[in-house]
Amino acid sequence: MRIVLLSGGSGKRLWPLSNEVRSKAFLKLLRSPDGGMESMIQRICRGLEQAGLMGRCCIVTHHSQVEITRHHIGGDIPVLGEPQKRGTFTAIALAAAYLHSVAGAEIDETVIVMPVDSFVEPSFFELLQRMPAALADSGADMALLGTVPRFPSDAFGYIVPKSKYSAGSYAEVGSFVEKPDKANAEILISQGALWNCGVFACSLRYLLSCMADRGIQPLYEGLLNRYDSMPQESFDREVAEQTQRAVVLPYDGMWNDLGNWNELTRYLLSRSLGKGKISEDSAGTHLVNELAIPIHVVGAPGLIVAASLDGILVAGKSAASRIKSELEAGASFPMYEEKRWGSISILDISRSDGDRETVISKIRMLPGKHTSYHRHRSVIEAWTIISGSGEYALDGKIHSLSEGDSIIIPPGIPHGIKALTLLEFIQVESGATPVKEDIVRMPPVLGWNIPDKKDGRK
Repeated sequence: MRIVLLSGGSGKRLWPLSNEVRSKAFLKLLRSPDGGMESMIQRICRGLEQAGLMGRCCIVTHHSQVEITRHHIGGDIPVLGEPQKRGTFTAIALAAAYLHSVAGAEIDETVIVMPVDSFVEPSFFELLQRMPAALADSGADMALLGTVPRFPSDAFGYIVPKSKYSAGSYAEVGSFVEKPDKANAEILISQGALWNCGVFACSLRYLLSCMADRGIQPLYEGLLNRYDSMPQESFDREVAEQTQRAVVLPYDGMWNDLGNWNELTRYLLSRSLGKGKISEDSAGTHLVNELAIPIHVVGAPGLIVAASLDGILVAGKSAASRIKSELEAGASFPMYEEKRWGSISILDISRSDGDRETVISKIRMLPGKHTSYHRHRSVIEAWTIISGSGEYALDGKIHSLSEGDSIIIPPGIPHGIKALTLLEFIQVESGATPVKEDIVRMPPVLGWNIPDKKDGRK
């Protein structure tokens, strides 16, 4: 059995904490077993690890999120970076091609596909392990997992079985209904319909046959090279809803996709996270503040107040999801990013009349971690070390650095930086071309063993 975890998202419904790079799966807001905080992706991976399934996983995400994925889960499982966002059908095709042509998976192995941001109980992972047997026993091409609804909802799709199911068994799938209104949802629930939580299983052979039907060859590198011509449809519509023989297993446990502030605040570690306070007469209000300045909420019940370097949101919880339509279309420049080696907080972006761009950032690097070895075509880079110690590579030579040091990197000179202790520094980048696009990766230097990344930043 292999498990494909789908990650990604536009990061708009939980703005301003989420953005194009740090989508909701990476927000460290949930309580972890040790009393600290963890992200949704860390929670789902912890559940897979406890069930003994983590070693069978790979993750598919957009290339801009490979770094933050590594930051949250480490380097033990493959992370496949999509060159462009092309929909879940193509993401799953990429995973199938990887399993077939790179990982050496058996053609008749069961492949389970699931999102990384589901909020579930341990029994969910036990049910995953029963999906291959359900496929074999039923003779179906696909097995899906459906959650027993707690209430009629217009936020989820529904799987309607042909007949009644019993606990621990499965039923044949009759139809799919995408996000009905609440009145129709009540009718569907009375018929035994289940919430579609985006989890399904089929053989690798079946996935490859679906790709072959659409003229897609199962070669990983070849698929990557023509990714921009691949389909943009969802797997649900392109494959799952067209499968003639499918069964569904009921999951009668806690499940939530935590897709908006109204849902997420039910599971937060505290009503007030970060600097600031909520007054006693602000019942039902939650504050999540990542800024260094305090926010005080007084006499304002039922709100979500969220603040980050990307902006500030003040909204009634039931209306907070409207922020998605309020935000301007298109990708924005994230003011905060998590990397495999630490984080970047952008303090200021300025542009001169001559279109010269200057980006001032605060960099936080974890002990033992390092950036790639790279150079800039036209950007001048300067570092001022605030705290900690480390070393930097400059044109093939290694130098030490510590608190108070300042280093200037001219354009065209290969460089990289490594933290020996927790390292913080101010970085100023200035150039005639957009700073984010002005980077050229170089081969690893002097034993640093730095992987070649394609995320557009260090």
